[in-house]
Amino acid sequence: MFTLKKSLGQHFLKDENICRKIIASLQENSFQQLLEVGPGGGALTKFLVEINNINFKAVEVDDEKVEYLIKTYPSLKDKIIHQSFLDIEKPFEGNFTVVGNFPYNISSQIVFKILDWKDDVECMIGMFQKEVAMRIAAKEGSKVYGVISVLVQAFYSVEYLFEVNEQSFNPPPKVKSAVIRLMPQQDKLLMKSERNFFVLVKTAFNQRRKMLRNAVKSLFDETTLQDPIFNKRAEQLTVADFAQLTFKML
Repeated sequence: MFTLKKSLGQHFLKDENICRKIIASLQENSFQQLLEVGPGGGALTKFLVEINNINFKAVEVDDEKVEYLIKTYPSLKDKIIHQSFLDIEKPFEGNFTVVGNFPYNISSQIVFKILDWKDDVECMIGMFQKEVAMRIAAKEGSKVYGVISVLVQAFYSVEYLFEVNEQSFNPPPKVKSAVIRLMPQQDKLLMKSERNFFVLVKTAFNQRRKMLRNAVKSLFDETTLQDPIFNKRAEQLTVADFAQLTFKML
């Protein structure tokens, strides 16, 4: 059939019950355009190609898998983008949904690319290494709350859907997996600018053990730094706190 390539972080989903759960979660929201990231051996694709009246595309970097997918599902012939997801241009005009059993070695980068497309990505359902899924969904005060938690939650609400056992994959990964859903935040968060927000969050967590006053002192004037909020550490601030602070940046 095809070979597994460790260099591409390939762990193929083989449990059809998990595939059906992902498809059911996907169909809870309507969509006209759908992108599957990393279809690999086609475990999810098999169900996705049966969804009627949608514009479907899949992005796959591995030559052998592209060949296999087109042979197995002839309807995919002109619907596969044969590149790394990280290198592609936006695949559709207008709103689209993203789904996939994401390659674990680039899953965080996939999320950041989706953030670049946030004005158009109306929903994302993705399988991640459990640890990464927990970081994306973490709330302030949690040890795993960090840059990715804040940046994602500023624009999307995160739903931790379910966990997936190692034996659901071939080969079984050494880590547990989890599926999460991102949906755009209903209320737009006010911030001075996205650039300021990203700089502040990354600077604050760059030295997460330090008091905020010391971690971000290059971004604020001395008077502003006297505010009691700067006595906290980055992980104690809510997403809204970070957004509010952007208005006081130099």
